[in-house]
Amino acid sequence: MKQILLITDGCSNVGVSPVIAAAQAQAEGVTVNVIGVIDQGELGVLGSEEIREIAAAGGGMSRIVSSAQLSQTVQMMTRKTVSTTIQQAVGKELKSILGITQVEELPPDKRAEVVHVIDEMSETTSLRVALLIDASASMKPKLAAVREAIHDLLLSLRARSGKSELAVFHFPSTKQRDQELEMDLDWTNQLANVDKMFYKINMKGTTPTGPALQQTLQFVTGKPLSGATTEEGMLSDYVV
Repeated sequence: MKQILLITDGCSNVGVSPVIAAAQAQAEGVTVNVIGVIDQGELGVLGSEEIREIAAAGGGMSRIVSSAQLSQTVQMMTRKTVSTTIQQAVGKELKSILGITQVEELPPDKRAEVVHVIDEMSETTSLRVALLIDASASMKPKLAAVREAIHDLLLSLRARSGKSELAVFHFPSTKQRDQELEMDLDWTNQLANVDKMFYKINMKGTTPTGPALQQTLQFVTGKPLSGATTEEGMLSDYVV
């Protein structure tokens, strides 16, 4: 099971729409969850709307939180996405076999068995989470909260019985001006690597959320982007 978790605090302003990029991810079977990290009065209406639209297009969830709530929210969204995806898969099987659409429609004893299976699968299913961090200048005060959230997320993933791995990216790239995305960690479940990566991030620049999502999707799926691209860089095969 694969998902992209985007942590950002504002509106994208460079490249393809992140909503279109998220729709492409969902079409490739990758869920996009979005957490907006804000302080009082910092994130405007447009930023909040974009966060919700990205998650909706990516088939995921969105939350607007303060820095203090970030760590708990990251863990909750990751686990809830896994559980929801499994519930949907089980629901399809129930419909095809029994003609029902909800677990609640089963008799109590059968319902308990199905719920137990869902819970067990949520813990044992292999999971890969690509964490995508907005490293624009306005996120700098939140770096400590992001670091704590990644550390706690890895602890949470390692506590699962199924194979769980995390990859970390930030955007824009702090090494090359013409690059939207930079990888900080390849797939790992080692906490030591998380502490090392924060010495490399120098937060600055624009907010190319859409291109960064596209490039993260390439990494997660291991294949080139599908869909035709227009001269403006918009994916013409995806409409939201």
